[in-house]
Amino acid sequence: MKIKKNDNVIMLSGKDREKTGKVSIVLPKADKVVVEGLNLIKKHIRARKQGQKGQIISKERAVSVSSIALVCKSCGKPTRIGYKFDSKNKIRICKKCEAEV
Repeated sequence: MKIKKNDNVIMLSGKDREKTGKVSIVLPKADKVVVEGLNLIKKHIRARKQGQKGQIISKERAVSVSSIALVCKSCGKPTRIGYKFDSKNKIRICKKCEAEV
């Protein structure tokens, strides 16, 4: 998977299209990621103890990797990710400006 934790990404589709956020969790087996502040759902929580109140919370859900794109640090545009080998190291690069990500 080319997207890593703490990458800055932009949503390409869905209700949060064109919004950006930071990747908090990567799920490579499911081919999904969780982005902070995006793809929020409302979850109803029942009161468990006497005197405790039930509540509705907003929670982030996983998004498919195909519906997000990495935002390049140098050019600031959504881009695809390529790789370059540099003396035993594999480096991720921006496909648009060829800068290191």
